[in-house]
Amino acid sequence: MAVTRTFSIIKPDATRRNLTGAVTKTLEDAGLRVVASKRMQMTREQAEGFYAVHKDRPFFGELCDFMVSGPVVVQVLEGEDAVKRNRDIMGATNPADAAEGTIRKQFAESIEANTVHGSDSDENAAIEIAYFFDDAEIVG
Repeated sequence: MAVTRTFSIIKPDATRRNLTGAVTKTLEDAGLRVVASKRMQMTREQAEGFYAVHKDRPFFGELCDFMVSGPVVVQVLEGEDAVKRNRDIMGATNPADAAEGTIRKQFAESIEANTVHGSDSDENAAIEIAYFFDDAEIVG
């Protein structure tokens, strides 16, 4: 397997409950390395741009409201087959369906407040990383 990168967001429900370290430790214990990280308050414009793929979906407004409701931690993760590894450790979108030991099973409050976002493909990972990070901010 090749070492690749993926993008992750620790969402407002997790930062509000001071779970940033616990979530990051879970990612690291799963073999992913944080090569860039920043805590930020996402603007409405950033949230709408980032989630533009969902613009016509009924949950778009609520999703953007949630993502600007508090600080987030955006991260670039590196590891073997990073997208798949991250998605496996995140667990199912609905925490009720997530496997034991996954981030969402352990920490998510609901399907909406599900603690983390992760890229779903290598192509989207590259787009999402570039949305929040300049190359100089990624230091492996």
